[in-house]
Amino acid sequence: MTAWTLRYEGFDPETEPLREALCTLGNGSFATRGAAPECTADDIHYPGTYIAGVYNRLITTVDDHDIENEDLVNVPNWLSLQFRVEDSDWFMPSEANLDGYRQELDLRRGILIRTFVFVNAGRRTLVTQRRFVHMGIPHLAGLQTTFTAENWAGSLTVRSGLDGTVENTGVARYRSLAHQHLDPLATWEIDQQSIGLEVETNQSSIGIAMAARTEVISDGGAVAHQRRLVESAGFVAHDLVLDLSQGVPVTIDKVVSVSSSRDQAISTPALSAQAFLETAPTFEDLLTSHVLAWDHLWRRFRLETGSDDQTNLAINLHIFHLLQTASKHTIDLDVGIPARGLHGEAYRGHVFWDELFIFPFLTLHLPDLTRSLLMYRYRRLARARVNAASEGLEGALYPWQSSSDGREESQVLHLNPKSGRWLPDNSRLQRHVNLAIAWNVWLYHQMTGDVEFLAFAGAEMLIEISRMLVSLTSYDRAHDRYEIKGVMGPDEYHDAYPDRDEPGLDNNTYTNVMSAWVLEKTRQALSEVPDFRARELTEKLGLTPAELSTWDDIASKLFVPMHDGVLSQFQGYDDLEEFDWTGYTERYGDIQRLDRILEAENDTTNRYKLSKQADVLMLFYLLPPAELAAAFERLGVDLDAELIDRTIDYNDQRTSHGSTLSRVVHSWVLARLDRKESWRLFQQAVTSDLIDIQGGTTKEGIHTGAMAGTVDLVQRGYTGLQIDGD
Repeated sequence: MTAWTLRYEGFDPETEPLREALCTLGNGSFATRGAAPECTADDIHYPGTYIAGVYNRLITTVDDHDIENEDLVNVPNWLSLQFRVEDSDWFMPSEANLDGYRQELDLRRGILIRTFVFVNAGRRTLVTQRRFVHMGIPHLAGLQTTFTAENWAGSLTVRSGLDGTVENTGVARYRSLAHQHLDPLATWEIDQQSIGLEVETNQSSIGIAMAARTEVISDGGAVAHQRRLVESAGFVAHDLVLDLSQGVPVTIDKVVSVSSSRDQAISTPALSAQAFLETAPTFEDLLTSHVLAWDHLWRRFRLETGSDDQTNLAINLHIFHLLQTASKHTIDLDVGIPARGLHGEAYRGHVFWDELFIFPFLTLHLPDLTRSLLMYRYRRLARARVNAASEGLEGALYPWQSSSDGREESQVLHLNPKSGRWLPDNSRLQRHVNLAIAWNVWLYHQMTGDVEFLAFAGAEMLIEISRMLVSLTSYDRAHDRYEIKGVMGPDEYHDAYPDRDEPGLDNNTYTNVMSAWVLEKTRQALSEVPDFRARELTEKLGLTPAELSTWDDIASKLFVPMHDGVLSQFQGYDDLEEFDWTGYTERYGDIQRLDRILEAENDTTNRYKLSKQADVLMLFYLLPPAELAAAFERLGVDLDAELIDRTIDYNDQRTSHGSTLSRVVHSWVLARLDRKESWRLFQQAVTSDLIDIQGGTTKEGIHTGAMAGTVDLVQRGYTGLQIDGD
C-alpha cells in the first residue's frame, strides 16, 4: 500500500460492499460504484450508478400510514459485461475457482484496475480490467477487459450490455419500502458496434439515456468475431463470440456515454448520448485525457503531511472522493453535496448540514464550485419560506434533509435495526442546518471577497434565516432574556426531555450562540453590499429599522445555560443521569450507536448526560478565538480559557462518537489543549471510512462531511490558517 494506491488482495465476499464504495469512480456529474462488471445486485455486489441531482419520489403504505421518500436514483448499469468459456456458466467471482485476485484504485490517475486468473475445467484464463469515469468529459466512461487463455484455445462469449432493470436496493433497511424508480422507454442498436438504452424516472419524469460502443482488439487491430443483439425490457447488449488462441491477449474496449434530461444544451437524452458516443475517441485516447484532467486537479488540491503512507493514503482518498462528488462539472448543475456522496443510497442521497465541513476545503481551492453549491440553497429560498410559514415562522426555514425542490425530506419514522421497531423521527427539529447555511454564506464571502454573490444571493438568505431565528425566540421577562425552545442540537441523542411528551429541547447553547452570531453577521452583510443593493433588499423584503433593532436586542440577550462551571448542552442537561460508560462498553464493545442500543433495551438516550457527537463544542470548531470571545461577550458571558477547557474536557468524556463528524470536531478543538489526543482522534477520523469504523455503514456510501473535515483539519486546523476580514 502506498499513498496513491488503495490495494485489495483476494476476493472477499464480506468486504466486497465496502470495497465497492471506496472504489467508486466519478466526475461530479455521475459516479459508479466499484462493483464487478459481471455482477448484478445481490447480497455481495451492488453496481450502483448515480447522476447528481436525479431524484424520484415514491410512496409506501406502512401500518396504514403513507410514507413518502425521495431517493437519489440508481440509474442504469453501464458496466454490465459478462463472459463465459465455451458452454460453461457465466463467470461469477463468488462461485469461480480463482487463482489470484487483485483490485487496485489508482488515486493519482483515477483508474480502477482488477486482475485475476480463473480456472474452468482446467482451463486457466487471465483477466485484466481497467475502468474510468472521465474527469475531463463529464458524459463519458470506459471499461477495458483483456482476456488471455493461458493453457487452452477455444471460444469465449462476452455479453456487453446496458441494464435499465436496476432498482434502489443498496440499503437493506429501506428494501421494505418502494424502490422501483425507472420505467424502460427504448432499446436500440446504433450500429454494428454500438447500442442504446433510454429510461425515465416514474415520478419526476427525468429521462436518462446511455449509449455503449464495444470493440474487440488484439495487438492493436480488430479481431474477427461473431456478434448478435440481445434485447429485453430495459436491457440491451451485444453478445460477442471470440476465438481465443493460447497465450494471445484479446481486449474488449467498452466506451459509454451518459445523458439525462437535466443536462444543458441537449435536444433529448437519447440523441445526446448517441452524439457523445459517436464523437468519443478510443478507450486509450480517452484514458490519456482523463489522466491529464486528474493531473490538473491534483496540482490544485493536493495536500501533504510528513506522516506515514497510511495517513497520506487516507488524505488522498478523501480528496479523491470529494472531487468525484463535486468537481468543476458540478458548477453548471443545480445540486448540493449528498451527505454520502454519489457512492451509495444511505440517507437516500439527501443534502444535510455536512456542507459546513466541506465548503472550507473547496473554497480555498475552487471557490466557483462553492458558489454554485450555495446557489443550490438560494434557488430553494422560496421553498424555505413556504417551509417556515407552514410551521408558523417568519422568514425562511431550510430543511434538515433536502433533495430536489427544498421541501423537508426527513422521515417521519425510522427503523432501529437492533430492535426491529419503527420509531418517530424528530430530526427535522435540527433547525441548526440554517445556522450552517448562514455560516457557509459568510465564510465564502470572507474567503473570496465575492461582494456580488453577497449582494444578489447571500444577503437575502441571511436576512430570511435571521427572520426565522427571531421568530423561534420567546422573551423571558423575569430574566430579561430571549429563549429558543423546541429544537434539537447537533447531538442527535437528545430530541426530547425524558419527562415530556412533546419533542424538542430548550436553549441549546450551540443554537442560541450561533443564532446571535448570524443576526450580527446579517447586519454586517447589509453594510458590506453596495448601498443601492442594501436599499433594494430592505425595500423588497420590507426590512424596517424597528425590526433590525429587535434583532440587535435578541443578539445580545439570548440565554446561554451553564452548570458546574461548564457550558450546558441545553437547559436542563444538568438534571440528566450520568451514564454507565464502563458497563455498557464491557457488555457491547462498540457503543458508538447508543441510541439504538438503549432503545432496544426499552430505554432512551434522552435520560443521560451523553452525546452522539460534538454539540456545544461546535462553537469552538466554527469560530476562531477572537470571534468566539466577542460572540459570548455580546451575550454577557465571560468566555475565559478555563471555561473553554472545562467545557471541552466535560464533553469529551461524555461523547460516544456515533457520527463520523464527531472525531473531526473533537480533534480540532483538542489541538490546542492536548496535541497527542488530538492526533489520536484525527487518525481515527481519517481512517473511519477506509476501515469502516462504524461497522458496516461505509458500504452504503462514503461520509463526505468527515472526509472533508479531516482534510480541512490538515489544511486549516493544524496549520492555524485563518481567513478574516480582507
